[in-house]
Amino acid sequence: MNRRRFLAASAYSMAAATLPLESVQEAAARTRTVNGGAVAGHADVAAVRDMVRLFMDMDERHGGEHGRSAVVQYLITDVRDLCRARFSSEQARAEALSIASAAAHLCGWKAYDSGEQGLAQRYYMQSLGLARESGTPGQDGFVIRTMSQQGMKLHRPEHCLALAETGWERAKGRVDSQVEALFAVTHAHALSKTGQRQAALADVDRAHAALAAGADDEPPFWALAWGPPAATVHSRTAKVFETLGDRRNAARQYAIAAASRPGTTYARIIALDLVAQAEQQAKQGSIEQACATWGRAIDTMTGVKSTRTLKAVRSLRSDLRPYCARGVRVASALDERARVFLAHHR
Repeated sequence: MNRRRFLAASAYSMAAATLPLESVQEAAARTRTVNGGAVAGHADVAAVRDMVRLFMDMDERHGGEHGRSAVVQYLITDVRDLCRARFSSEQARAEALSIASAAAHLCGWKAYDSGEQGLAQRYYMQSLGLARESGTPGQDGFVIRTMSQQGMKLHRPEHCLALAETGWERAKGRVDSQVEALFAVTHAHALSKTGQRQAALADVDRAHAALAAGADDEPPFWALAWGPPAATVHSRTAKVFETLGDRRNAARQYAIAAASRPGTTYARIIALDLVAQAEQQAKQGSIEQACATWGRAIDTMTGVKSTRTLKAVRSLRSDLRPYCARGVRVASALDERARVFLAHHR
């Protein structure tokens, strides 16, 4: 964690994406051999969990570049010290390692949001090792699921389906229905990326059935990395439809996803869902509707520091260019808003 300059220069590795279960054994072994001084109990573990949860909420509200150094510093000081402690019970030890995994996962997500994919991948590998050592049911699968999604986002689908399958297998029967819905919909997305339309749609149905069956579940905090599972399932379902070329259903699912998250906490991801919804509307020829949705997205991005949101605004300006050239007034007005937004967020 301290070799920040080296890590930041790391490239995304396809080798590291090939089912990395064995490659985390060394990191897990190091965790087992650490001998700490103080005795940590459930209260100490709960205090660190609350802080990590606070960082997670702050990340969604203000973007991955906000408070990033503080999160990394907290990981290499307080979280590391907690992992080095002697524990009052095996349960307390397992909870501490689970929280450490969630903290490393958050650092990976922040690096991802800043466009540093190699560094994000390294954090995810550390998170996976800690999750495995904690023995927390399904958490290691959740990290593998994240790695699958990273590969799909980078248009490197070579191993994404295998990662999605492995993550789901490690969670089946070990997590509640809402969490299992997250695995099912990621698997559906990976299937759509490999051209398996019917299988992808079948997994979408499984995800939504699991979501309905677990309506009263209380997912563990590590599974809430992107907000309520229902919103994540709808957002990922939209990506499945988008991949399959069903723009109408994609736009509808992005809209449901954006409306399913508390706006005061999940500003960044709501804005990105709205941008994706607007893109689908524009591709259907509904430019006025798309501009209204894009406008809502820009409103939501206020106060967010994220490379991905800035990229989204640059992309929408590119999408608007043909309409501006034709003198479409609503497009020209939105393009000016986007220009001003980018000027203020350099």
